[in-house]
Amino acid sequence: MKKVILTVLLFFSLAIAASAADVMPSIVSLSNTNTLGVYQVGNTIVLRSAPDDKAPIIKVIKWDNKKLEPSDLKFSEVFVVLKTSKDLALMAVTDETEDWVELLYNNETGERGWMKKDDPYKFSSWYNFYSMYGKKYGLFILTGAPQTAREMRGSADDTSKVLAEINTPVKINLNVIRGNWMLLSVMDMDRVPKTGYVRWRSDDGVKYLFPAIK
Repeated sequence: MKKVILTVLLFFSLAIAASAADVMPSIVSLSNTNTLGVYQVGNTIVLRSAPDDKAPIIKVIKWDNKKLEPSDLKFSEVFVVLKTSKDLALMAVTDETEDWVELLYNNETGERGWMKKDDPYKFSSWYNFYSMYGKKYGLFILTGAPQTAREMRGSADDTSKVLAEINTPVKINLNVIRGNWMLLSVMDMDRVPKTGYVRWRSDDGVKYLFPAIK
């Protein structure tokens, strides 16, 4: 019996360790909002000072689902999204050329470097990222979002009529993105379906909603 209990405890401890590195944003971030989108990176990230093979290397980041090197960095500082179960690691992009992307490797301090693209299709603009993952998984409202992120309006306009409000959502479905607005279908705890336009980000790029990637 004791061996069975120890085996179960070991299983759960390994499961927790395997998911310990996962990163998903939970609160509204007011820093480093001027980004173009995200780039899917591998387990070794070589960053240079300029988009040139001869430019000095300023940082080499290596990671797996348990550790990150250099050790002074945190998973939440490097990645916008990290889902080890899906082998999905996304970093914020601040600039792009045909062959290179400039990546934020510290979302807190704004430190960045250039990485050569290994696949051009790994870059997603915010529009494409939200369209892909928001429509697939739905959305959630980030903690600290203003009340305007819960107001569902008749059109993509701050002056249009508020049709309903998002209270305690069970599911937020993305239908259409129009600039800084989204047409959403929402089911609240009261099970009354609601549809309307919601401002998902501010004019200067502060995001209020995020795809609920699972």
